[in-house]
Amino acid sequence: MKQYNSLKMYLKLSLPKKILFTIFFVILFCILIYNILHYDPILGYDAEAHYSYIDTFARYLPRSIHLPTEAESREFFSPPLPYLFPSVIQVLCRNISSSDNLLNYCQPIYGKYTQIFQNILFLFSIFINLRTLSRFKSNKSLNLCFLIFTMLIAVNYRTVSIIKGEIYILFFLSLMINIFSSIEIKNFEYETKDILKFGFVIGCLALTRQWVFLIFPAFILIYLKMKSNRKNYFQFISFSFLIGFILSGWFYISNLLRYGSLTAFNTKRNTNISSYELIDYISFNNINEFLFTNPIRPHFNKQFFPIFYSDTWGDYWGYFSFTSRFLDIGREQLTIGSYLGRVNAVSVVSTIIILFFYIRTIRSHKSSWTIVLLNYGVMLSIIGYFIWVILYQTGSQGDTIKATYMTQMINLVVFISAISIENLKNKKSYFSLILIFGIILVHNFQSYLSHFPMFYP
Repeated sequence: MKQYNSLKMYLKLSLPKKILFTIFFVILFCILIYNILHYDPILGYDAEAHYSYIDTFARYLPRSIHLPTEAESREFFSPPLPYLFPSVIQVLCRNISSSDNLLNYCQPIYGKYTQIFQNILFLFSIFINLRTLSRFKSNKSLNLCFLIFTMLIAVNYRTVSIIKGEIYILFFLSLMINIFSSIEIKNFEYETKDILKFGFVIGCLALTRQWVFLIFPAFILIYLKMKSNRKNYFQFISFSFLIGFILSGWFYISNLLRYGSLTAFNTKRNTNISSYELIDYISFNNINEFLFTNPIRPHFNKQFFPIFYSDTWGDYWGYFSFTSRFLDIGREQLTIGSYLGRVNAVSVVSTIIILFFYIRTIRSHKSSWTIVLLNYGVMLSIIGYFIWVILYQTGSQGDTIKATYMTQMINLVVFISAISIENLKNKKSYFSLILIFGIILVHNFQSYLSHFPMFYP
């Protein structure tokens, strides 16, 4: 039935939109396949620590569940759900293989299978969000702009290519939005199955990455702002979060007992923050010199906004472009910096358009608790993340400032923004914007692709 409904939404598109949707989806699919062939997860952020987590976790399966200690992996503080699939593949691999060194033999195997699995989750999250967005359109058709926006954001492709929990956040967040919006339509008149589904999603979110806790307070803010249906809403959210806690609470209680904190981390909190350090983080020095010419580390040091912007639209840390680590391997190494500078310049247009229509949606959908919830989630995420970056700095270059960590916020922004653009009544204006996005996509295309040779290393 769901496939049939999706087909109906696709068929409701006008012929030009139908053609464009097909073209953009095919391009997206080709990008994902290309990166699977040209990028190995072992080259990603803190990859060795994530692989050691998996190897430790898998070593005790299926007899028992053993979470890595601080001595076994620097990612000991991370929830286990994103590591479950690769650990299962690791167990299957070691039981089938006759290699003398099962650990080294199985790592590239479960790494590649996990990468494929994460790409599938990414596509499913897009599909679920498209279904949810159809509720904000009179003709219930697919939202072409959301698909394009998702494709324009370069950090999405790195996020699905490395072994980390953020892609799981996107998947379960899409489910959360879908369920919440359906309950809102019913004025929060819920059934037991609704609580079980929503509670399960909340529990899974809590077992992915701690970033999701920045969104959860938004549910409280909604309750404080709500004037009608408060009782139904309170009961639905309370029961759902109770189920979520039952599913995920054991992990955080374990952290508390082992490390003295519900949200342990591998770096001590900075308790002596000077005004000079804070100024460094919010500084825009050197942006005229590097933002549009060579936005690659370490040119911005700890500057939060230039780094975050460059890592969202380009590849500031160079994990797709080989900068600093693989200068003798990748293609276009001598020109990649200037190209990413042009990507940043062109993406100013994307940023302005997205933020303009984001604000427009917020203003025109004040009565939609789903939109209000997501707006609060965006604000809480960026504020909470900025505070976290300052409190848990790990180096002089602002190593913790990575757009991947905030893919939840970035994709919530484009979710909201796409609603107003897709509802434009002036077809000329609408297709003019689509043309602009298409030109930007073509120009930025190389930033979406890994620059590693096929099957490297």
